[in-house]
Amino acid sequence: MSVSDQTFMQAALQEAHLATTAGEVPIGAVVVLNGEIIAHGQNRVLRDVDPTAHAEIVAMRAAAYAVGNYRLLHCELYVTLEPCAMCAGAMTHARLSRLIYGASDPKAGAVESVLQVLNHPKLNHKMAVTPGILSAECGQLLKDFFRSRREQAPAARAL
Repeated sequence: MSVSDQTFMQAALQEAHLATTAGEVPIGAVVVLNGEIIAHGQNRVLRDVDPTAHAEIVAMRAAAYAVGNYRLLHCELYVTLEPCAMCAGAMTHARLSRLIYGASDPKAGAVESVLQVLNHPKLNHKMAVTPGILSAECGQLLKDFFRSRREQAPAARAL
């Protein structure tokens, strides 16, 4: 694991913390081009009332505006959780050069865990994938979030 991978994943974790503060599932992402962060994203599905507003999509939209092209050639995406099928498909369409993610998602991961959408042999675009960067921190943030939600649920029902 390189120092820059850790640094950029820390930036994605900061986005995830901001999502938590806003009441969203804590997933964050950043897009990096030539060693610099050009876009940030965090889950916004509740705030935007948009089922596609996953952290990865939000970050890729901002990156596309930043570079003036929907193709994100030479860009790397750092995200705290293994992407779902929707996000993995969008990454392939955007032609990212590399995906770096923190925690695996055994329920909906579409890179290695449940599906293998990225680098599918029938697709024409391949990207490098680096899993497990700061996976303990990324996973713990999600565990803490959902534990808190479960603890709050009985209190809400008691009212």
